[in-house]
Order: sequence, then C-alpha cells, then structure tokens
Amino acid sequence: MKLRFASITNANAVQVMNDVTAAIRAGDASIDLEAVHSCDTAAVACVLAWLRAARAAGRELELVALPPALLSLAQLYGVAALVSAAQRPPVAH
Repeated sequence: MKLRFASITNANAVQVMNDVTAAIRAGDASIDLEAVHSCDTAAVACVLAWLRAARAAGRELELVALPPALLSLAQLYGVAALVSAAQRPPVAH
C-alpha cells in the first residue's frame, strides 16, 4: 500500500492507522511511506499498531521509505529496533 498522506500527525493518525490496518487485514504486507514528509509521535504509534496487526494476521510487515523524522522519533522512544527490523529500501523508479 502506498500511503497518500503527506503527514502523519495527531490530526489524522486515526484515519491513517485505520486505512493501513484495513489494508493489512486484507492481505497487504508492504507499506510505502514515500509521500510522508512530516510526522509527530502519532506516526510511531501508527507503525507499532501496523506491526501488531501484521503479526496478528500471521505475516511480516515491510515498511518502505520511512521518513527520517519517524526513525528519529522511534529511536527517542526506544522502539527503533522494532521499526528498523521492518524497514526495506525503496524500489528504484
């Protein structure tokens, strides 16, 4: 799934989380965050929820093109290893 959101913040986190969680439940195992240019701590909560949803569905989630700000926040909150483990490099266009 390619996210269509330019940001993941407290203002839209519920919608983003629900959209991606539904995609994961429908079988999607790759989330492309290339369009995301800004985020706050809500983005970390979304990623953790997506990882749980994928695990509950019996699959591994791939996170593509994670924004540097999200990785920095994950490190700040001590969950960088979880987020980084799912990270995959973007595919060249």
